[in-house]
Amino acid sequence: MKTEDAIQQLGRRIKPDSRITVLTGAGVSAASGVPTFRGPDGLWKNHPPEQLATPEAFRRDPRLVWEWYNWRRERIRGCQPNAAHLTLAAWSRRFPEFRLITQNVDGLHEKAGTENVIRFHGSIWEVLCWDRCAGSPPRWWDETVPFPMVPPKCPHCGGLLRPGVVWFGEGIDPDVLERSAAALNCDLFFSVGTSAVVYPAAGLASQARRHGAYTIEVNVEGTPASNLLDLSVQAPAEEVLPALDLLLQSKF
Repeated sequence: MKTEDAIQQLGRRIKPDSRITVLTGAGVSAASGVPTFRGPDGLWKNHPPEQLATPEAFRRDPRLVWEWYNWRRERIRGCQPNAAHLTLAAWSRRFPEFRLITQNVDGLHEKAGTENVIRFHGSIWEVLCWDRCAGSPPRWWDETVPFPMVPPKCPHCGGLLRPGVVWFGEGIDPDVLERSAAALNCDLFFSVGTSAVVYPAAGLASQARRHGAYTIEVNVEGTPASNLLDLSVQAPAEEVLPALDLLLQSKF
């Protein structure tokens, strides 16, 4: 189906009171200049992310891991939300039952003004004590760029800080899973800019469909989920979402 036809079809389905849930992945932030986690620009000093974003890598060489995260934080700090982020932020205020689940840790949805973001994989702007010392909160926001000392120290105990992201091999926070499961009770579920290969996030669209939601994928190319959902739109999110929003504004 042509992109224009898909947008028209979606425009007929979305109502002012539609319950909309959106899952976003790295493709949403690519147009903002954020390096994608996968692909050639996901490499750093010849290290694939899977070798750095693990508890084992941090135990082995916390300085190397933090050098990578310092580099990522510096890259992301200069990025601005693109048209896809801004459209979703507007929807979060326009639709009473809008929920956004993001796999991204870059904070651009929040920077765009999106309300009630569910951070499936945490945030690169959060930190926590590696030893989870008694004097520190579970996690806290820290936008220091770059950290003057690498690896940075916990201000409460002097031990190591770690990024507040979910690493390979770690479980998703139970509260995040609970909020994400509740968001599957929706009328339309959008999977936007995600490769649909990282579980459990990759299974959310299919679960929403089983709950009765109309499921839509928006991605620059096909994914393993393309044939499993109701509609696949293969075009950039920063083009599709604003075009759909413009159509909706003419309707209501």
